[in-house]
Amino acid sequence: MNHKNITRTITLMLCIFCNMLFQAKVTLPNLVSDGMVLQRNQKLNIWGKADANEKVEVKFLNKSYKTTADQNGNWKIVLPEQKAGGPYTMTINEITLKDILIGDVWLASGQSNMELPMRRLTPLYSNEIKNANNQNIRFFTVPQKYNFKSPQTELGGGKWEATNPQTILNFSGVAYFFAKDVSEKNKVPVGIIHASLGGSPIQSWMDENSLKKYPEYLDEAKKWQNDDLIKSTESSEQALSKAWYTELDQSDIGLNQHWEKFDLNDSDWKTMKIPGSWEDTEGSFEGSVWFRKEIILTKNQAGKAAFLNLGRIKDADVTYINGTKVGNVTYEYPPRWYDVPVGILKEGKNVIAVRISNGSGKGQFIADKPYYLEIDGQKIDLKSEWKYKIGTKMAKMAPGTTFIRWKPTGLYNAMINPLINYNITGAIWYQGESNTGKPKEYGDLLTKMISDWRNKFNNKEMPFITVQLANFMEAKAQPVESNWAELRDQQRKVSLQVSNAGLAVIIDIGEWNDIHPLNKKTVGDRLALQAMKLAYEKNIVADGPVYQSMKIDGNKIVLSFKNGTDDFAPAAELKGFAIKNAGGNWSWAKAKIQGKTIVVWNDSVTDPVAVRYDWADNPDGNLKNKTGLPASPFTTE
Repeated sequence: MNHKNITRTITLMLCIFCNMLFQAKVTLPNLVSDGMVLQRNQKLNIWGKADANEKVEVKFLNKSYKTTADQNGNWKIVLPEQKAGGPYTMTINEITLKDILIGDVWLASGQSNMELPMRRLTPLYSNEIKNANNQNIRFFTVPQKYNFKSPQTELGGGKWEATNPQTILNFSGVAYFFAKDVSEKNKVPVGIIHASLGGSPIQSWMDENSLKKYPEYLDEAKKWQNDDLIKSTESSEQALSKAWYTELDQSDIGLNQHWEKFDLNDSDWKTMKIPGSWEDTEGSFEGSVWFRKEIILTKNQAGKAAFLNLGRIKDADVTYINGTKVGNVTYEYPPRWYDVPVGILKEGKNVIAVRISNGSGKGQFIADKPYYLEIDGQKIDLKSEWKYKIGTKMAKMAPGTTFIRWKPTGLYNAMINPLINYNITGAIWYQGESNTGKPKEYGDLLTKMISDWRNKFNNKEMPFITVQLANFMEAKAQPVESNWAELRDQQRKVSLQVSNAGLAVIIDIGEWNDIHPLNKKTVGDRLALQAMKLAYEKNIVADGPVYQSMKIDGNKIVLSFKNGTDDFAPAAELKGFAIKNAGGNWSWAKAKIQGKTIVVWNDSVTDPVAVRYDWADNPDGNLKNKTGLPASPFTTE
């Protein structure tokens, strides 16, 4: 080949290479990816980006669908309805997507009780986790981000994951048990798109238009559109926090003298029984306090792996055994579950040492939680006398934090709006704890959010199921007002007034000392019951007794309940009822089942005007139907 031909050949190859290099590439949103679950029995949106006017072809189930990207490079193809099945393959131009299932897709959203992952529930559901291997349950966890400027169209992260013993650890416990139940009952794959963030109020999940009635929320959202403000706020707060904890550590004599050491002489330390608060004896203070507990182990127990359960602690802890760190938690809510590796425990004397730092509020080992060391299935009770000594007292409490990520519209824009092209069956919602400060507005906010989400997902009757807040905090001896009760009632009213909305009542499974009750399986199962009724039109009992109306009969009030929910479980004594007299005072009341009604009275109240049931932070009512589902708290007012 002569020089001229060689040059022509090289030039031609370069042209072909450049043409391949600059040929438009289709890009897809993270949701449209390997392992995805597509919604059965609905027309399906497949969308993405390309160069302007680029031709796009989707091949799926032996059929081809074509379109052309618009001037902005956006394209969308609508596939016809499909039946449940899979796994399938889809090609979109040069991209091949594998392991696609068709089934039901649910959006799971809310705050920390929805977010709470299975790893936090390990002691309750260890067998569930160990045996998890289900290709028909898949999760897409939405990255936790916010944006106050505008609704976003891209997530910028996330992937579909099938259930196995590793992936399940990061799955929402509530959403997992919901998905498992729905999948088993309907014999179809279930995909969960999980978009939650601990501590978030409802207004952070709403768009600007839905909040028009609430100018204070819109003003707040607008304020945080300023990137410089966000940076300066975060920077200054981080500096203040770092300075406080640096001072704490530098002034803590326990750190300087290594009070975690096995052979420390702690003979002059004070003692107190755990659980409890050192502030009951020492007075209120912020700072650090150290605890030590000596236990004696047999030769057979020595050297083995173990499990240390220190319940819950307010606030942060670092825990050691025989001078070796076995774990730490940086804030008050997570349980203290620490695995003790082989070789740490020894025959005879062993020392558990815990350094606790508390920045605000009452420092304590939380009551009514388990405290033990477990070796070979044998538990050594640690609810006993411990030695303690103050490490340092700080002059002021730890600096607060502006939780910018919770501000109005931010989570909707970044975590919900990018999902709205994806076809779903419905939504499950576990949120409200962060709105108990202003409970009376919650019903309106929730109604507006449901309506907006339905519009955005282009499904006016999309099933929407709310988890009602669980019982929480200390019980009260007398009937009193309760923001938690008011918010529960707002949730109840929305479920009755909004079409195709359901309510999973969990007033019977909360924990008075924990805002994150661990029984997430019951929550998921009750959500699934509601889903079976709303989304799958099953003729089943999904609700406990649902209050409908009242009438006054002399000194008694007779309550009627929604037909089908009035099959009451017998009870020796009904609890949780209060009655109001004409003067506006509430008193505890007696109640009895009378056929399909409940009769309520108090012998000292001759002029009753209203009844409340389970109207408290942490009520003890026991009204259920014969399937065991509890009645929602309610008021007749």
